[in-house]
Amino acid sequence: MELNRENILIVDDDVHILELIQRHLQALNYHTYKAISVKEAIAILQDKSIDLLITDLKMPGVDGLELVKYVSEHFPNIPKLVVTGFPSIDGALDALRSGAMEYLTKPFTKEELKTAVTKALKEQPKKVQVASNKTEDKKAYGELIGQSPAIKKVTDVIDRVKNNKATVFITGESGTGKELVARSIHYMGKYATAPFIAVNCGAIPENLLESELFGYTKGAFTGADNDRNGFFQAANKGSIFLDEIGNASLATQLRLLRVLQEKEVVRVGSQKVEPVDVRVIAATNVNLKDLIKTGRFREDLYYRLTVVEVEVPPLRDRKEDIPLLVNKFLFKYGVEFKDKLISIAPEALTALERYNWPGNIRELENVIQRSVIMCDKQVTIQDLPEQLKYTIAFPEESQEFLSLKDMEKNYILKVLEATNNNKTKAAKILQIDRKTLGEKIK
Repeated sequence: MELNRENILIVDDDVHILELIQRHLQALNYHTYKAISVKEAIAILQDKSIDLLITDLKMPGVDGLELVKYVSEHFPNIPKLVVTGFPSIDGALDALRSGAMEYLTKPFTKEELKTAVTKALKEQPKKVQVASNKTEDKKAYGELIGQSPAIKKVTDVIDRVKNNKATVFITGESGTGKELVARSIHYMGKYATAPFIAVNCGAIPENLLESELFGYTKGAFTGADNDRNGFFQAANKGSIFLDEIGNASLATQLRLLRVLQEKEVVRVGSQKVEPVDVRVIAATNVNLKDLIKTGRFREDLYYRLTVVEVEVPPLRDRKEDIPLLVNKFLFKYGVEFKDKLISIAPEALTALERYNWPGNIRELENVIQRSVIMCDKQVTIQDLPEQLKYTIAFPEESQEFLSLKDMEKNYILKVLEATNNNKTKAAKILQIDRKTLGEKIK
């Protein structure tokens, strides 16, 4: 007999009850997932397509009622069935107010469970649930979270390169999530089961980078007691992510150029050529063209690396994604530090949305981590750092906290608009020559 199409998630800290419900549901031909905690349940919800949630109420740490509220908010079209061994009128009302459709008291019979499950699934048509899951998918792409036009441009490029091994070059400010883009390219495509090796070229001493990347033979240098594979050999058939590639020495760049051209590596201390099948994804937060001008980066390697370019937008250019990122970090650190789900006050979220985030997503995560530690059950404006409180007190002034580059750009555009795009007049107002203005406009 074939299984029904519905996927049911069962959550209970009592392993015996968990297995009992699973056996009943499998006897009724449903496919099931099990979780012994809310944290594990949410991880399954975010990764699998779930059609019905069955959860206990009384659990240590984050309880079932909080899970029901979380699912009602983030997965509104998934029906929820609550089971408990501690029945009460208040508990039943709280569960129903939070979004539960059915309420079962332990112990219950297989027939009672069947009736409740059938009723819950009938109240939410399958086709609506599928649409809901697709909506949720739009908010996340692999490890990337966001639905702004800026992040959509990034995911569109990922879609085009994820199933081939074209070399990809990722640029963006520090803290924007360049490694998350690299991981999405690898894990969202057909090579997801192959190795993914991330290498921070800036964290490895220059004299060791070559041997770490390409491996070495015994006796190649002092301390080389055995033959050893490098990161490229470890990443064979998969992807290697070279972060901060601008820190690589010219000698390492030359070796890397050979890998890209010939698809082969030579260990340090060896003459033997070893073929490798690796997709190279490189990233930097500096301008490699400036390094080329000063002779610190090879131009031929630059063009080999930039077959496909992805520019990761700064957080200030995708502020509509801030609530989604905040929810992610609130869940992560709420469970980790407080063993419960933490919410955020509307005023505090407004402050986060008004701030310009010079440290990008890394700074936002740091702020949420600190705020969760400082708060009780909800992050309020008082739990935020001083510079964010200022955005509430002086919202207009806070909008002017731009980088010098952005302020210069905005001012030049205003002057050009005021002079009807007369570059001679604009240059005179700006007190620069016309040629310099032309370069800045470019």
